[in-house]
Amino acid sequence: MLDRSIALIYQGLALAQAEAPAAEGAAPTGPDMKSLWIFFIAFMAIMYFLMIRPNQKREKERREMLNSLAKGDKVVTTGGICGTVVGLTDKSVVIKVSDEPIVKIEFLRAAVSRVAARDEKSE
Repeated sequence: MLDRSIALIYQGLALAQAEAPAAEGAAPTGPDMKSLWIFFIAFMAIMYFLMIRPNQKREKERREMLNSLAKGDKVVTTGGICGTVVGLTDKSVVIKVSDEPIVKIEFLRAAVSRVAARDEKSE
């Protein structure tokens, strides 16, 4: 099956070369460089607006969420642990996971996936 496909491709190339007029001393014609540059610039613009820009927006929202963490916020970590924030430092956050017995775990701020709910008293 693959051999047959390759043979068909070679036959198509041979026919295309046979049909093309061979001018003596004429430079081979190719795609216009201006159109290639326009295509390249349009492709880069599409990539920026579809991939890079939305990712920058999500990262900005995540930074804002991590910077706005406060005591009493109910959070979920990237590992799926749910708890309430009881302590904060620049790099870490202490989360109370259980009341009986009291279990507190310290995580890096980056490990907080999302804020589930904010405590009404702290606002």
